[in-house]
Amino acid sequence: MHNDDHNEGQHAVTRRHVVSGSLGLTAALAAGAVGATGTAPAGKRPVPVAGTFLWGTASSAHQIEGNNVNSDFWLAETVKPTLFREPSGDACDSYHRYEEDAALAAGLGFNAHRFGIEWARIEPEPGRFSEAELDHYVRVLESCHKHGLAPMVTLSHWTVPRWFAARGGFENAESPAQFERFAKKVAERLGPLMSAATTFNECNIGRLAQFLFHLDTPEAKAGVKAMLDACAKASGSDRFANVLLGDLAKSEANMVEAHRRAVAALKAGPGDFPVGLTISMQAIEGVGDSNKASAVADLLYGPWLDAAKVCDFVGVQTYTRIRVGTEGPLPPPDGAEKTGAGYEFYPQAVGNTVRFAAERIGKPIYVTENGIATDDDTRRVAYIDGALNALQKAKADGIDIRGYFHWSLLDNFEWTAGYSQKFGLVAVDRKTFVRTPKPSARHLGGIAKQRRSL
Repeated sequence: MHNDDHNEGQHAVTRRHVVSGSLGLTAALAAGAVGATGTAPAGKRPVPVAGTFLWGTASSAHQIEGNNVNSDFWLAETVKPTLFREPSGDACDSYHRYEEDAALAAGLGFNAHRFGIEWARIEPEPGRFSEAELDHYVRVLESCHKHGLAPMVTLSHWTVPRWFAARGGFENAESPAQFERFAKKVAERLGPLMSAATTFNECNIGRLAQFLFHLDTPEAKAGVKAMLDACAKASGSDRFANVLLGDLAKSEANMVEAHRRAVAALKAGPGDFPVGLTISMQAIEGVGDSNKASAVADLLYGPWLDAAKVCDFVGVQTYTRIRVGTEGPLPPPDGAEKTGAGYEFYPQAVGNTVRFAAERIGKPIYVTENGIATDDDTRRVAYIDGALNALQKAKADGIDIRGYFHWSLLDNFEWTAGYSQKFGLVAVDRKTFVRTPKPSARHLGGIAKQRRSL
């Protein structure tokens, strides 16, 4: 491990519950994945060149890699009491099976791959970086290039190192400098292989969770406090903060500053790739006169729409809509179909959110997550078709959409819901880890193969 700790003093629920320029060419050339003519070396598939629409799937490190023992979520899953239905355990064993997953995605027809790197693995103790783990992620990126997948890398997909959470997480005033230090190390080792990067996944998830799931009620506060107190005790600390369940009044300004510093660190290179931010954007639809849709939008996004303006692109992550009346959010209409995650089946929502992002942020757009939890794969196919139809209409109207990443390639660990929700295009046997593509995988992959754009 490499120790940078001497610098530190100087800077002293579930996901669904709760560029200028396209990607690929510069990073591929830097990595040696394609030659100057755009032809791939023997045995390699060319990474998509500039101007190519990106078709891919999205994932997060903690949800697929397995045994992420140094992370805050691993501890929260295993203490008592816990809000988690079950621990993540081996997840999909993608830490060892990343080559298989890249080959699977490419074989289905995708040309891009969005995934996370795990801060808790790379910096398991403050200022001590694991060269072995950095080498591991180099191999993951090289595998993407080998299979012709433009890699879009997420620095933090909700999880943080256990030591970071035990110091107060992003509630700690030192957190922006600590995240910046991590971003610099990532750029130094992985930058030349990256086609794009994002700082935070769903940076506004804490706002969404509080709004939709009433985390300010006495019962919710008691449950969260009991779990985080147990985590603090297990860490030998008097505090333990979590991105999903933390105190926004203490953490959000630090997260915005951490994002700003990380963007600058990534842009400083090495490597030459666009940097973005992904935001949870559910379609907010006002119902009736004097509805509160505008106020709800302000509440859900806070400072993050402005924070995204320092980026090269914005990642829009949409699953459903939120109907808002004169008193606040409304339930789905009577008889509305519900997904396995309990929200309304409403694939056309993504057409509204990309328009909103274009208007409010003014940057190129990648749909970095979109999908459905269901045990009925025919409904996943219907959802995909409805979402792509809405995106086609938005693109025809001039919205600058550069790519579509479906959530998710694999059925994976879905936070407090455990393995009960199936978002994957590919089923994963929980004991053997055998991957079995569903009809929806071949459906979306076939679309990706046939289309250069939406």
